[in-house]
Amino acid sequence: MSTFKTFGQSFEGSWQLVELNGETVTNRKVVKTVVDGYFALGSKSTSDNSFLGAAGGEFQIKEDKLIENRDFDTYDASKINEERVYELDWVNNDLLKISDDNHEKIWKRLSNENNSLSGNWVITGRMRNDEMRTMTPGDRRTIKILNGNRFQWVAFNSASKTFNASGGGTYSAEDGTYVENITFFSKNKDRVGAELQFQFEVIDGAWHHKGNSSKGDPIHEIWSPYAEAYNK
Repeated sequence: MSTFKTFGQSFEGSWQLVELNGETVTNRKVVKTVVDGYFALGSKSTSDNSFLGAAGGEFQIKEDKLIENRDFDTYDASKINEERVYELDWVNNDLLKISDDNHEKIWKRLSNENNSLSGNWVITGRMRNDEMRTMTPGDRRTIKILNGNRFQWVAFNSASKTFNASGGGTYSAEDGTYVENITFFSKNKDRVGAELQFQFEVIDGAWHHKGNSSKGDPIHEIWSPYAEAYNK
């Protein structure tokens, strides 16, 4: 069994939905980011940047099957916390078909580049009133997944199957500077196109994230590797 590779090809990276049930997808942009046995996807309308939905969770690949256990899904909450199995077929190294009894989807690889922040992270600390307050991820948690030059953060509760918010886009992380370019945001589509710049440092495996929020408020957060900080 392989979590990331099948038939020599890697599932890790970022992907865009290009075909659904034989028809080219043009009315929306759906991007999926995959790393460390976890995936997250976000969708927006191409006409006005309005948010359409998000889904994600843990996965594994066994032979030609993609097995998902979703933590959040704004399209179909019945899929949350239930194992779902999909057929997985590689068209080539950069085209992947994922299908079940209802849908056949073709995904095109955007990138498989990675850097020092590539991974699945969960927030474990936030500065409040000059004091770093620790947070223990539980049913309610906020994750941020980065890979293939794409990022997506999601706040959700997997037990109550509730979704709070999500945003994502492209990013770069170099020489201590982390830059986000927002391409979708569930709470305010007018933030699409904004660029946010932060300072970052990985200390003892934890990502220290400093700068100003989209509202201009100073922030200092600590994000920890998901597999280490979150226990079911």
